[in-house]
Amino acid sequence: MAVEAVRPAPQAAPTLVRQLTWWILVLPVAMVAALITHWFYLLNYTHVMAGAMWTGADLFLGFIFAPIMRRLAPEQRKAIIAWLVPRTLLYMPVVAATTGTAGWYLAEWLGYFSPGSPQHPWVLAALVVLTLLSVQGFVIMLPNNVRIWLELKRPQPDLGKITRLNRINLSLAGFQGTFQVAIILVMAHLALG
Repeated sequence: MAVEAVRPAPQAAPTLVRQLTWWILVLPVAMVAALITHWFYLLNYTHVMAGAMWTGADLFLGFIFAPIMRRLAPEQRKAIIAWLVPRTLLYMPVVAATTGTAGWYLAEWLGYFSPGSPQHPWVLAALVVLTLLSVQGFVIMLPNNVRIWLELKRPQPDLGKITRLNRINLSLAGFQGTFQVAIILVMAHLALG
């Protein structure tokens, strides 16, 4: 007698709230605690940790993940995008905002904004790169990710639209990675102070 394989019942897709990377909120909470208590070490830690997580994600997405995605079939890309996009909707803005905000306060506490400081030009360079990263991330990439997520929720998602929006984001991820390398050069100089 043949035994039929029992297939599990299809499960509903998890809601966006369940897919978000809520644990990342530990970083801005730690940053706020550092600002309230004026704890330099904790502020520096949150800046470095958020920066490492932001930079690592940008470098991975731009230089490793993007070339792989370009070689996949549309259905494969859709499956990966459906999993990845909701997880980055909170993660990327939080690490970006925490890095920049903590860095601003560190520069202020260290007196680097003073035009007489030898670090002043380096802080200005960091602000220029941070502005470019933030505009790309918050003005283009984040809205594109929201559009992709909304399109994926439709009964018949437009794979062409998803691919087009994702292609823009993947191209920008390469620029983000390049800018991240530039800001690491600036940060390395500031760390040597």
